[in-house]
Amino acid sequence: MSKQLTSTSINSDVQNNFSWRTLGPGILLASAAIGGSHLISSTQAGATYGWQLAGLIIITNLLKYPFFRFGTDYVYGTGESLIAGYYKKSKVYLGVYLFLSMFASVVGTGAVALLCAAILGFMLPASLELSTITLSVLVMGVSWIFLVAGHYKLLDSVNKWIIIALTLGSLVAVIIAAGKPTVMTADFVATSPWNLATLGFLVALMGWMPAPMEFSAINSMWISAKIKAENTTHRQGLIDFNVGYSVSTILALVFLALGVFVQYGSGQEIQTAGSDYVGQLINMYTATIGEWSRFLVAFVAFMCMFGTTLTSADGTARANSECLRLFKGNKEITNRQIFFWTTYAIVGGLIIIIFFTGQLGSMLKFAMIAAFIAAPIVGGLNYVLIKDHKKLSTVMNVWAIVGLIFLTGIALLFIANLLGFFTV
Repeated sequence: MSKQLTSTSINSDVQNNFSWRTLGPGILLASAAIGGSHLISSTQAGATYGWQLAGLIIITNLLKYPFFRFGTDYVYGTGESLIAGYYKKSKVYLGVYLFLSMFASVVGTGAVALLCAAILGFMLPASLELSTITLSVLVMGVSWIFLVAGHYKLLDSVNKWIIIALTLGSLVAVIIAAGKPTVMTADFVATSPWNLATLGFLVALMGWMPAPMEFSAINSMWISAKIKAENTTHRQGLIDFNVGYSVSTILALVFLALGVFVQYGSGQEIQTAGSDYVGQLINMYTATIGEWSRFLVAFVAFMCMFGTTLTSADGTARANSECLRLFKGNKEITNRQIFFWTTYAIVGGLIIIIFFTGQLGSMLKFAMIAAFIAAPIVGGLNYVLIKDHKKLSTVMNVWAIVGLIFLTGIALLFIANLLGFFTV
């Protein structure tokens, strides 16, 4: 009897311990997060405004935290994803989410695939000239094949190594750059970001910090898949989530620091065209680590964005399939549904890329702003759902309310400014 009790206790302890295998959904979330907001917007923020926007990045990630965290808590508390929770709450809730998810499927996937294509173009030899549209078709085609063939388990294992490589490479670059920061020009005058003229840039920067809010529901589906595959506990799930969320937040600051140390005040013109800035981004790494690292850095950045493209297409496809399953009353998602919505994300993303004629900067800004405007809507859905499921602590409740006020207030300010209610 005593021996059996001891054995059960040991098994319970082992099951609750953190291990490499328990990492999964949180790392997928980090992979989805490290897209245009990190590689482009965070670095441009540092290069243009120095450390002035560091606080905004931290605040945005902190105030969005509860709404992503609710997904983990809800799955382990109910055994269902947030999307199933939306349906139980109301078909209207589910319909609102499906609309936002269908939009994010094509816009978000298209934006990150376009950035991936731009990096790929930078890696190719000068003799091999391919248009951005052609490269985007190539990236999307390979992504579609990868997802149709591999699905969750392959995605789960590959992304861990991509995130580790990017994190280590970025940290090394920043540490070296901090030791020999760029000397500011004598006539340099700091520019303030705190005005209505830069509101669009600020909203775009915050839009994908740490990821589009729709990914809170997608992440809950990844968690559900992880539980079924490996029977992880709530504690393991929270550790995985917090690791992924923290990594994405820290990397946003790391990329900001890279922009500060390498470009801020140097007199070098900051490219805003997106694709042109890719070259500047790669040069930041090579200027600090060494010219030998140019291709390696470009390859790691490419793999990071390729992982983000896969994560975006796979996640939104699964979310849309789950919505359709619930509306139809089916017991399980079918492979045909996954196939359809994966193809929808890939083909729809390509159409959006063609619509923007491959203009990376414009498309990224559009996708990020759209994500920020949708954030308080999805955040509100998550807040109402979790409150019906469990009693929140006073701290978490206030934290979520402050987050909703912040997200809603900035979104309304941006829309009002866009409609011409304010003069710049």
